Amino acid sequence: MTLTLYNTLTRRQEPFETVEPGKVKMYYCGVTVYDYCHLGHARACIVWDVIRRYLQFIGYEVRYIQNFTDIDDKILNRACLEHSSMEAVADRFIKAYFEDMARLGIKEADEYPRATHTMNGIQRLIHELENKGFAYPADGDVYYAVRQFAEYGKLSGRRLEDMQAGKSDRVNIEDPEYQKKKDPFDFALWKAAKPGEPAWESPWGAGRPGWHIECSAMVRDRLGDTIDIHAGGADLIFPHHENEIAQSEAVTGKPLARYWLHNGMVKVDGEKMSKSLGNFTTIRDLLDRGVDPMAVRLFVLTAQYRTPIDFTDEAIAAATNGWHTIKEGLLFGYQYGKKLGWGVGTASLPAETVERFQETVNNDFNFPGGLTVLFELAKELRREGNIIVHEGKTETSPDELQRQWQTLVTLAGVLGLEAEIEAETQTINGLSDAEIEAKIQQRQEARKGKNFAESDRIRDELQAQGITLIDSRDGTRWHRN
Repeated sequence: MTLTLYNTLTRRQEPFETVEPGKVKMYYCGVTVYDYCHLGHARACIVWDVIRRYLQFIGYEVRYIQNFTDIDDKILNRACLEHSSMEAVADRFIKAYFEDMARLGIKEADEYPRATHTMNGIQRLIHELENKGFAYPADGDVYYAVRQFAEYGKLSGRRLEDMQAGKSDRVNIEDPEYQKKKDPFDFALWKAAKPGEPAWESPWGAGRPGWHIECSAMVRDRLGDTIDIHAGGADLIFPHHENEIAQSEAVTGKPLARYWLHNGMVKVDGEKMSKSLGNFTTIRDLLDRGVDPMAVRLFVLTAQYRTPIDFTDEAIAAATNGWHTIKEGLLFGYQYGKKLGWGVGTASLPAETVERFQETVNNDFNFPGGLTVLFELAKELRREGNIIVHEGKTETSPDELQRQWQTLVTLAGVLGLEAEIEAETQTINGLSDAEIEAKIQQRQEARKGKNFAESDRIRDELQAQGITLIDSRDGTRWHRN
């Protein structure tokens, strides 16, 4: 069962082979911290979180780095509007990022480098590019000479000749930055300081780095010259990732990454998400409306990670229903394990089921196919739970049910789908199992005393709180609706 990945660089699906056997070096281009994270960020972070989890599940040691872009015009503009500072704005939204990701069950990266904390590495890389003839200074700025890198465009498939044909009518020749460049395609590695903006001292004068050089430097500083997986949204392929390749590989002479993976974009009711259209939704707004974070994860995982995904009320409702099914299965052991006489040990997982899950997901991280295995397990456990409630017994041996349940828990954990265990002993309205049993005992005593009005009142009270009683010759059983 070989893991194969679609590599944006080669435009084909390839067997996954790491630089160092058994180890994965993975970098994800993170967020620019000037606002709260939105649905697009949610999808990307969930996708790369699950890919990291899966790689660990199949035995890889993963070093996962995610950056924060904390130098940017958007951050500066927000700081100006709020009469604040770039650092204060960045710190506030980095804090908000961690809050949102925790709610979605995203595991923290091994490290979160920030551009402002990588200034030495950034300047060192620019200096090396300059020495090798790939960069040139211009009145306090430094530009990358795109035509010096013969392989420019290999990631995006764009050719300079094709782009040149339509570029002339979009260029403002009066733009001071344009006039500094030797070629219209050249891009900034270092920008001279402007009045009132934060700046750092450098060999080219006070200024700040360009966006693209930041990631090249952070990858190199944290993971080395060549990494295994470079991940990000499809919108970053050009120019950001294309420029990263040009910067890094011009200096090292080595591939920046063996595999380039890109997640698809999120649409809202078929439209591109934007504030101007009024369909811009932040993660915290969505979760504060009562949408279960696990339903959001399930919604993201029901689509192949490279394809666009459409966020609609119907889609999130379907994901919520799907999560309820998986959640019932995940809670089966806590609800019925004691009654079935399960021990505290871990049962061996059925190899056939795990292999089917792995074989499916190994096909370019086919998580929708993996979910099919989870739903089969969850539905079978739900069926067995209903039999236990209504008949007081099961059709399947307790040992087999324990293996099925532990398989579901394990595979769901790979996808980051986890149920709150307190749901086993507490309903939304707060009634615990012990409280329900006490109510049933009160009802039994009322029936023995022929106080049928009180017996009916207790039954109706429990029914109103989502608990159904089933009377039989063997006594009274109950289940939550």
